[in-house]
This record gives sequence, C-alpha cells and structure tokens, in this order.
Amino acid sequence: MLRIKRDDQVMVMVGKEKGKTGKVVRIFPQENAAIVENLNVVKRAVKKSDTFPQGGFVEKEKPMALANLMLLDKKDNKPTRFQIKVLKDGAKVRISKKNGETI
Repeated sequence: MLRIKRDDQVMVMVGKEKGKTGKVVRIFPQENAAIVENLNVVKRAVKKSDTFPQGGFVEKEKPMALANLMLLDKKDNKPTRFQIKVLKDGAKVRISKKNGETI
C-alpha cells in the first residue's frame, strides 16, 4: 500500500516549496515521486508544433519525492503521521496518529 495516493492533500516538508500545501495529481511508484498541483513548477522551452503553434516557454509541474511530502489531517489541516490498519473484511485503511480517525 502506498503512503500517499492521488487526490490526497499533502504538505511539502523539505525544499524550495517547504510549508506549501496542495493536492496530489499523479503518483509515480517506480520513482517514489508525485506531482502536486501548482507546486514545483518549472519553465521549459517548446518547439513549434501542432499542439504549440507559437512555441516558446511552457510551465510544467515536476515530480517531487514522496519522502518530502506529508499527509494533511482533514480535521485541523496540519501534517500528520499515520498507521495502516487491516479491517475485519481485509481492507486496509490509513489512520491518523494525532486523532485516530481514518484519512
């Protein structure tokens, strides 16, 4: 089970975006990285093509390491650690260590 999933609210703990929050857009499990909405944005040069008829510069969101992200607790919007618990029906859920509620 992955630590962070798509559509989770996360906070960046390390790097130039430290302290900022956002929603996870995409996960790359092989690279242990995730793209967070409107964070870690870089400019890239693009040649003229059908999709970009004028060419020029395009802003892209680059992946961030999962180790640099931490889940936000839905109750108080602060970063929290969590544990995995297996329910009686075999489903796995993430439980916040701060208040014991499912994430």
